[in-house]
Amino acid sequence: MDELRVIETPADFDDAVRRLGEGEGPIAVDAERASGFKYSQRAYLIQMYRRGAGTFLFDPPRIPDFSALQAVIADEEWVLHAASQDLACLREVGLDPDRIFDTELAARLLGMPRVGLGAVVEELLGIHLAKEHSASDWSTRPLPQPWLTYAALDVELLVDVRDRLVERLAETEKTALAAEEFEAVLRREPKPIGPEPWRRLSGIHAVRSPRNLAVARELWLARDEFASSSDVAPGRLVPDASLLAVVKALPRTRKALADLRAFTGRASRTELDRWWAAVERGLATEDLPATRVPNDAPPPPRAWAMRNPEADARLRFAKAAVTEIAESLDMPVENLLTPDHLRRLAWHPPVSPDVDAVRAELLRLGARSWQVDATAQNISIAFVEASQAVLDAEKPVS
Repeated sequence: MDELRVIETPADFDDAVRRLGEGEGPIAVDAERASGFKYSQRAYLIQMYRRGAGTFLFDPPRIPDFSALQAVIADEEWVLHAASQDLACLREVGLDPDRIFDTELAARLLGMPRVGLGAVVEELLGIHLAKEHSASDWSTRPLPQPWLTYAALDVELLVDVRDRLVERLAETEKTALAAEEFEAVLRREPKPIGPEPWRRLSGIHAVRSPRNLAVARELWLARDEFASSSDVAPGRLVPDASLLAVVKALPRTRKALADLRAFTGRASRTELDRWWAAVERGLATEDLPATRVPNDAPPPPRAWAMRNPEADARLRFAKAAVTEIAESLDMPVENLLTPDHLRRLAWHPPVSPDVDAVRAELLRLGARSWQVDATAQNISIAFVEASQAVLDAEKPVS
């Protein structure tokens, strides 16, 4: 393969835009971030391929304006693998598709046993695609040639994969439902950040004391602020496990914090004043966090049998019905119907679980039309059967 160049000059960018505009058919798109290395989720490399045009590797940090490229390709179909992972960083630089084909999602809907790009390429095209650089630090400059080769292959085969998947979707009569799923991915709103993001700290669920939780909050916020300002992934500064060790130990002096062997990480000692100040704030504050955060989600299903036997029966009967449908359609259950939708429906069912009421509730929860068409009737029947099973269990033995 010829040496690959990253597009970073205005002249090269304009030439790439022209050639992509002159190409034909869908445009394969991929993006590489520096997850695990950088705080931001920005794209550090954007790859594109189009038949009749070739492969192009764009350097987003060096290209201030992608609007010319967006204008040329916005109306074309973009082919991505696991589109939900890349759409945000593409939109951040002004690249936003109007139509997509998600090869990973299509593979899921077709019931393919493995849906990673390498596995899908191998099954459909018979080509082994090495994935050794997927977790690399793509903010590295200059990017090594082996990395660029890897990045180029991610898009150069994607249109061929798309064509094979289109054929399989047609053969299995899943073209329409796939289109509905692609549109849902494209239009999905980003999940809002909760009011207490520090509660995402790994292992925090085991901490019950409000004072310990206050220290956890202050440490997480201090680390997040430092990580953001230095654009370094928080876990590379101080891992979650190290923060949790401090939260559990609750050191009362700076020396006790420094002596805590479980407090590790490359910034654990160089920024010791920062962490000790956070611990002091947590120890002194009167603004103590609640030990439990109220939410509208049903409790874990393992608790249903004791807390709500009727809901437990509805969930068990409905899960069996949905699983049977998924198997008949040869797709994962979670792609047929989001498990959380079924749990919420079983915990708070319609007053009358007829088909129309179940349909309306599923749509309200966010299920797509094809999912509702495939499952509503069977869920309605399952709910009725569950109610009868509970009644039968409650009858006294004669």
